[in-house]
Amino acid sequence: MLTILKIISFIGLAFTLVPSFLVMKGVIDPQHSKILMLIGTIVWFITASFWMNKKENEEEAG
Repeated sequence: MLTILKIISFIGLAFTLVPSFLVMKGVIDPQHSKILMLIGTIVWFITASFWMNKKENEEEAG
């Protein structure tokens, strides 16, 4: 489950980075880039919060 969350979060992170390059190359317009980046940001923050600093949380509990 943790691996799936990591994969999804990195895809979300890619959605925040790749659209800027696509706008620079003229592939998509800035409005579509903003939408894709917003979706990527939301996906990143939702999924990354479940797996980041997992070791620290486990050590505190144990």
